Amino acid sequence: MPETASRYDPHTTNRFYVEIGSVQQAIFKECSGLQAETEVLNYEEGGVNGYQHKLPGRTKFQNVSLKWGISDSNELWDWYQDVMQGKIQRKNVSIVLCNQKGEEVKRWSFERAYPVKWQGPTFKADENAVAIETLDITHEGMTLKK
Repeated sequence: MPETASRYDPHTTNRFYVEIGSVQQAIFKECSGLQAETEVLNYEEGGVNGYQHKLPGRTKFQNVSLKWGISDSNELWDWYQDVMQGKIQRKNVSIVLCNQKGEEVKRWSFERAYPVKWQGPTFKADENAVAIETLDITHEGMTLKK
């Protein structure tokens, strides 16, 4: 009897939550910037004209961007305001992806993060949309678990 193949369905992007230290922020609408890129250093060896050696350089991480509907909480604004006043309070941040049952399937963790950009909502008199705030955070490294 032939073995049956295992089927792994991809997870959807709409089931996630964000942990930021002890911040109790409302639900986030969007998270982006889960990106790492390693520089490539070209090394030309004397007498070898057919190719260049490609060596790995430093790995850089993109800032993480969080978007949420404005609520009564000012915790994230207060965190950024401290940065503007030179009081850098670094926090560990995790983006957690869940399956349809609400169980954690992946966790991206960012070390020693702090906010570097805040953007307020765009107001339009002819729309009935949720007012969205955006916060970009920088960090010193990313790990992926599960």
